[in-house]
Amino acid sequence: MLAILRSVVAVLVGYVAFAASAYAVFRLSGHAAHAPASVSFMLLTIACGVIFAALGGYVAGWLAGRRPLAHAVAMAALLLAGAAASLVSTLGHGAIWSQVAAIMLMAPSAVLGGWLRATVAT
Repeated sequence: MLAILRSVVAVLVGYVAFAASAYAVFRLSGHAAHAPASVSFMLLTIACGVIFAALGGYVAGWLAGRRPLAHAVAMAALLLAGAAASLVSTLGHGAIWSQVAAIMLMAPSAVLGGWLRATVAT
């Protein structure tokens, strides 16, 4: 039972590491998440998202203490589910570049973070 709780906490903490960075980028920039954006803002935001998603996947794998790649995949699935839900709710009501980037680049980056953790742990 404790191992399951540790796994759940690891995945949630990994996701929070990613989500908090996304919140901070938009909050500090004063830019609405679903508003049209300049190419430079999109590239900077996507780069930050990719880095923090990888960090989140790494953290999930590290905190779990076992099967780091599996925990990073779970964290990526949570990220993907949130982005997909946001995409569906935003269609026709705003820009969707951030959700598409999360699905196409950030979720795979989270898995890469778990793979890096698995590589370091062996």
